[in-house]
Amino acid sequence: MTDFFLPLLAPLVFALVAVLASFNPGKRPSWLLRTAEIASLAAIAISVASIVQLAVLGQGTSPVLGFGEIGLSIRLDAVSVTMLAMIAVIGWAVLRYSSRYLDGEERQGAFIGWMAATLAAVLLLVLAGNLLHLVAAWIGTSLCLHRLLLFYPERLQAIRGARKKFIVARLSDGALAGAAILLWASYETPDLASILAQARAGAAPAEALVATGLLAFAAVLKSVQFPTHGWLTEVVDTPTPVSALLHAGVVNGGGFLLVRFADVMLLSPGVLAVLVMIGGFSALLGGLAMLAQPAVKNSLAWSTIAQMGFMIMQCGLALFPLALLHIVAHSFYKAHAFLSSGSAVEVVVSVRRPGLIAVPSGQNVATAFALALAIYAAIGALFGLGDKTPQAIGLGAILVFGVAYLLAQGLADKAPRELTRQTAFYSVLASLGYFGLQRGSEWLTANTLPATPMPGPLEWTLIALAVASFGLVAIAQALFPVWATHPAAAGLRVHLSNGLYANAVFDRLVGNWSTTKTR
Repeated sequence: MTDFFLPLLAPLVFALVAVLASFNPGKRPSWLLRTAEIASLAAIAISVASIVQLAVLGQGTSPVLGFGEIGLSIRLDAVSVTMLAMIAVIGWAVLRYSSRYLDGEERQGAFIGWMAATLAAVLLLVLAGNLLHLVAAWIGTSLCLHRLLLFYPERLQAIRGARKKFIVARLSDGALAGAAILLWASYETPDLASILAQARAGAAPAEALVATGLLAFAAVLKSVQFPTHGWLTEVVDTPTPVSALLHAGVVNGGGFLLVRFADVMLLSPGVLAVLVMIGGFSALLGGLAMLAQPAVKNSLAWSTIAQMGFMIMQCGLALFPLALLHIVAHSFYKAHAFLSSGSAVEVVVSVRRPGLIAVPSGQNVATAFALALAIYAAIGALFGLGDKTPQAIGLGAILVFGVAYLLAQGLADKAPRELTRQTAFYSVLASLGYFGLQRGSEWLTANTLPATPMPGPLEWTLIALAVASFGLVAIAQALFPVWATHPAAAGLRVHLSNGLYANAVFDRLVGNWSTTKTR
């Protein structure tokens, strides 16, 4: 069992960097920067060794480092090693980027220290093997990140966003702590593996059902879901490496929490239904608001809200392997998007923008959606649609709606033939990718995450509602050039760019405390 302590070395190397940074918090700490990069490379090597260990020894939990049942314990399984490898790679990228991005800053050493401390806390979170360890790491991640968000104390918008985030985070901490107490009382153990095994066997005490609601509440708050999402759009004034780490490695903590407690969450179909509705609405709002943002970072922030909403919806549909895959894919994409956001502005400015190549008609859009669904069904049949759950099929249809938008451009009457060929190719590629990655994620997590149950009447209703909602939005987007000149479109753009004013309501609720400047 002591072999399962190997992954613990990854957060320890980052914690060591954080301690060393306290001795050199100033400008251009060259030895600290080299140490941070070596530590991040060591964490990547540890993650690879942990994957090998999992393949050889199988999953398991280390003994508790502490007193009795109180202390640290490491859970090694497909979920933890996936998150470990992802965070280690992203940590290396943001620390290496920070060494150049903050070159010359008076407090560069302190920044590297808090960045390393945040990475250590996140790694401890995803490796947690017991409830106390999990809650402590959850809180520690938030507190370390808070220091990074306030790195520039003179930026009022970042301060306002960080303080609102502090309120939301403390509510999330309280919900998770309450859930941990109830789960410990219900299953008479703080060990995660034992709790999940009992839940999978059907043990569902009343306290555990209440705990699922608290877990969902904590996850929704952590993953910036409507209506407490506004702070994420305000902290874009923080240094770019902080934004990259926040969007790629911290806000997806809510999704990780739901995936980790998947067996427990399946005990409460009603709670999962609420997650589908909250996540679906947040995904739609974020996707539409993103299109109305004038700034690159603001657009990326709304994109994260949309992606986290889609991930929460996947968890609500009990598609936990796909949710884990979504976390990984989004994390790498968003880390790259933020770290390259400056060059992205230069590229966009330099590109010649002649406008739309072709405007699709209503008939083109209808043909595009029918063709996209036909391609999806044909490729799905090759992978065996009969083996897929209705939830997975419905989710795939939603993803194909995005491809249908591209097809509509290619099928427009004035579209070049090359554009038509390219959009058809991407439609096939997207369908192949969805079914292939779904099968791969289910295979990798077969011994860790529960299978998706067959839907009941409530689940069927939610699947139909989700497919219809995303379908209507995709159609409206495809037809946007047709109705964009209508006077109502200008008003809609204003409302969407402000996120339906939920953040303004939050500002009113917290009053002047969120805008008082720190000393």
